[in-house]
Amino acid sequence: MPGRSTIQEVARAVGVSASTVSRAFNAPHLLREATVARVTAVAEQMGYVPNQHARALVTGKTGMLGLIVPDITNPFFPPLVRASQRAAEERGLNVMVAESNSLPGRERAHIASLAPHCEGLIIASSRLTPEELRHVAQATPLVLVNNDTEGIARVLVSSADALAQGVHHLAERGARKLCYVGGPHRSWSEFERRSTLENVAGKLGLPTQFRRDESGSYHEARTMAASGPFGASAIIAFDDVIACGILDGLADRGIAIPRDGYLLGCDDALPIQTNPRLSTIRLRGTEAMIEAVSLLASATDEGVRETRILLPGTLMLRETT
Repeated sequence: MPGRSTIQEVARAVGVSASTVSRAFNAPHLLREATVARVTAVAEQMGYVPNQHARALVTGKTGMLGLIVPDITNPFFPPLVRASQRAAEERGLNVMVAESNSLPGRERAHIASLAPHCEGLIIASSRLTPEELRHVAQATPLVLVNNDTEGIARVLVSSADALAQGVHHLAERGARKLCYVGGPHRSWSEFERRSTLENVAGKLGLPTQFRRDESGSYHEARTMAASGPFGASAIIAFDDVIACGILDGLADRGIAIPRDGYLLGCDDALPIQTNPRLSTIRLRGTEAMIEAVSLLASATDEGVRETRILLPGTLMLRETT
């Protein structure tokens, strides 16, 4: 039977009451497995879609999770959004996505608008203070991705070990001076990458120049690389978008990678689109989102149990190093 059917029509087709159909979707543990399986199979065949508003009134649950990301145009984040949606769907949930543009004010506004309608929130690369995030966690179940605030469940996609390996590799290749082009200063990932680089380069005796591309854009990085010398034999970029801009900007000045120097990116978002192919650090972002959805789905009336999950990245050596 094509088209969207009502709960009463499904109940008549199965031979049960409408309340039994409702329980099959909202409280399946109250019914026998065979009954739940029969109701859901007939409902799917008939095109029945449970009313989420009615479900919320009965169970107090909306079936929605909120996800806030800083920049949906950055190629690192769309796969994370997809992973969160698929992980939520496996649990009978849906995801509402909002973009903060890395602005704390917009992030606060999205939290205020999403929280009343969602069973919990996932915030990726939050720009809020630890005090603000703890306040949010007291009011609604919360999981952070790439923000290491104590007292809150969090999943961290780490580049530290792989970046240290990358710096050692550059030194072995003959690099004698490094330049790091960083990203947003409020980002936990930026803090981890810069502090790792400072520590490892210091131990190796490699002078390091630090520059920042606060916008994190390809065009800004390209302009930066084309406008003046880096004075380094190896450049490390905060992410692959910045690395690609640097690669093109250097080419405009007649500087070829890896002939005249080395370039290392981070996040493995665009390796196939560069020529030469970009050496970078592969991060486990989609796995982080799956973990975050799992933590949020297991929340109790007391919120999400605090846990700290660290997912290390992998150094991917290609043609630019």
